[in-house]
Amino acid sequence: MSDLRPPESHGDGDRLRGHLEALQQLDVPLIVLVGGATGTGKSTVTSEVAYRLGITRVSSTDFVRQTMRAFFSHEFMPSIHYSSFEARRAVRHPDEAVDPTVTGFMEQTRNVLVGVKAVIERALQEKHSVALEGVHIVPGLLPHAFEGAVQVQCVLAIEEEDEHASHFWIRDVASEGLRPMEKYLDALPDIRRIQSYLLERAERAGVPVIEDSDLESTIDAVISLVLAELERVRAPA
Repeated sequence: MSDLRPPESHGDGDRLRGHLEALQQLDVPLIVLVGGATGTGKSTVTSEVAYRLGITRVSSTDFVRQTMRAFFSHEFMPSIHYSSFEARRAVRHPDEAVDPTVTGFMEQTRNVLVGVKAVIERALQEKHSVALEGVHIVPGLLPHAFEGAVQVQCVLAIEEEDEHASHFWIRDVASEGLRPMEKYLDALPDIRRIQSYLLERAERAGVPVIEDSDLESTIDAVISLVLAELERVRAPA
């Protein structure tokens, strides 16, 4: 797993302010895509990154999935009616040679990405920057670049299983039991298999992986990716 950390120059306040000012002056939207398995801190990191970069539109692929559930019945599109790590239940004709957890997850992902692409296309039409997070931001399934936008994609991951499990305790407390940890801890082996699959795809697609072992460092690493991409697109040809 590659462990991205911000370069030393990120601590240079003047340089950082200069980058952020240039970001505010972009005449094209910024699309920030943060993927990762359940419990890797995607929503917290993405919300804070968006706040610091002045992005006012933040959404999640899970929100897209929930919206789609209101329009498509379980009979018509069963996969979207389960959590990502439970979508194997929707696989009608499982292949014994393939991990059913991954098969169900990918079936769900392909459906959800139809809605995700619609969100991105609307942002492009309205020229609004947007930050999107979710397990369905699977490397290789979205374009590397959208015409008329600056795009950054990364995957968050937690290498140690015990640390990954501890995130569900934190979520349980933060949500006051609305996201009960027992459900996620029981499903942790499936969640970890999905993470392994995402990391394999990230390596093949050349998408950066950020180890989320410390919130501030992870936020800094994502912002550094954005600023590096901004510097690249602004560089003279």
